[in-house]
Amino acid sequence: MRAGVEGATPTPGSRWPPAVSALGLHLPLWAALLAATHVLPGAAPDRLGLAWVEGGLAFVLSRALRLPPWWAWINLFFFPLLVVLLEHGFAPAWALAALAVLALTSLGSVRSRVPLFLSSDRAVAALAASIPERPDLRVIDLGCGWGGPLAGLARRRPDLVLHGVEAAPLNWLIARLRLDGLARVRLGNLWAVDLAPYDVVYAYLSPAPMSRLWAKACREMRPGSLFISNSFEVPGVAPERVIPLDDLTQSKLLIWRIP
Repeated sequence: MRAGVEGATPTPGSRWPPAVSALGLHLPLWAALLAATHVLPGAAPDRLGLAWVEGGLAFVLSRALRLPPWWAWINLFFFPLLVVLLEHGFAPAWALAALAVLALTSLGSVRSRVPLFLSSDRAVAALAASIPERPDLRVIDLGCGWGGPLAGLARRRPDLVLHGVEAAPLNWLIARLRLDGLARVRLGNLWAVDLAPYDVVYAYLSPAPMSRLWAKACREMRPGSLFISNSFEVPGVAPERVIPLDDLTQSKLLIWRIP
């Protein structure tokens, strides 16, 4: 997630990307708690107890810093779960492997302030129905993740020319293999993509970049083109249409026409 996004109002904790802020909370908390166990008379180093105290403090600080809610819950359970796994013989090598996979699938989120969200089948169906029926209409999915929306569009709308861009290397590789012959997917930053050639831009990102992305779309896309966001609004700009999806996350498609 990107700190200091143009058009966004800064909030406490927004100086650093939430991933860095959230994980950075643990270092001083653990140092303070471990120091306390050695200073206080009779204090026993109960690792699981310390993990729950540290997680609770990290949860409170995450909320105070206005980090995204999921980071608060991750901070609450991260160390207690790790302690339980290690005490039951969970090999540290598996933890390192999981961390490596997380880094490869979420690498772009540290800078872009955009976590990996997966579009539901209902979202893809509504997206396909919302795109005008014209030959060779060009559509791009910004932050296409594992390529689900593009694969769904390829099945439902073979008349479309489909492109995607993804910043996380493993996500890009999965999408590239999945969409071979169906869509062109590039590895890179969505901000470096010229939106001028596209008739429809689809994005399922986060609240943080929406103002800046809307400004980019208005600057680069042709008048009458469609900008479609899954769930996240453009602050201060009312969409032309809102399509409730009634899916698991109660998401919605918001559709703007470029003026």
